[in-house]
Amino acid sequence: MTILTTARLRLEPMNDSHFEGLFHMNSQAEVMQYITGKPDTPEDTQAMIERVKARWIEYGFSWWSFIEIASNEVIGAGCIQYLGRDPANPLETGWRLRKESWDMGYASEAAQAMVAFAFENLKAESLCAVCHQDNHGSAHVMKKLGMQYRGIERWYDMDTAVYSMDKAVWLANKK
Repeated sequence: MTILTTARLRLEPMNDSHFEGLFHMNSQAEVMQYITGKPDTPEDTQAMIERVKARWIEYGFSWWSFIEIASNEVIGAGCIQYLGRDPANPLETGWRLRKESWDMGYASEAAQAMVAFAFENLKAESLCAVCHQDNHGSAHVMKKLGMQYRGIERWYDMDTAVYSMDKAVWLANKK
C-alpha cells in the first residue's frame, strides 16, 4: 500500500489506527454537511474504514488518512477511487478536512499528491472530482488543480458539480 508525502503531510492508507482522528473529523457537522448531511456515528466511521481497507486490497488504491507531520494527528482524508465506487466509471479524487484544518492549504497540498499518484502510478488518462453545488471550498481546490467545470450530474444520490482534467492538462500545469 502506497504512502504519499508532501511538505506538511503524510498520506497513509486508511486503517484502524486512524479511527480516533477520522471519527473526530467525521463527527463534525460542518465537515459532513455536503457529504452525508449529518455527523458520523462511531459505527459509521468504522464501517468506512472497513470498506476502504477492502478497496485497498481489491484495487491497490482508495482513501488515505492525512497525517499532519508536525503533530502526527489525522487532520483529513482523501482518495483516488472509482466514481460512484464503480470500476466501470472513471477515477475520482476527493478530500475532507477536519474543521480546524480548513483554509490552511492542506486540501490542495494533499490533492496534488493524490492526482500525481493517479496519473503517474495508476496511468490514469483522466480524473474527475465531484462536490455539492454549495461546497465552494472544494470547488476552489478543484480549480486550483487545473480541473475544468463539466456541469451538474447525479452522483452519490445528489446533484453534484463535476470537474475533470485529463493527463495532458495535468502535465502542462505541472511544469
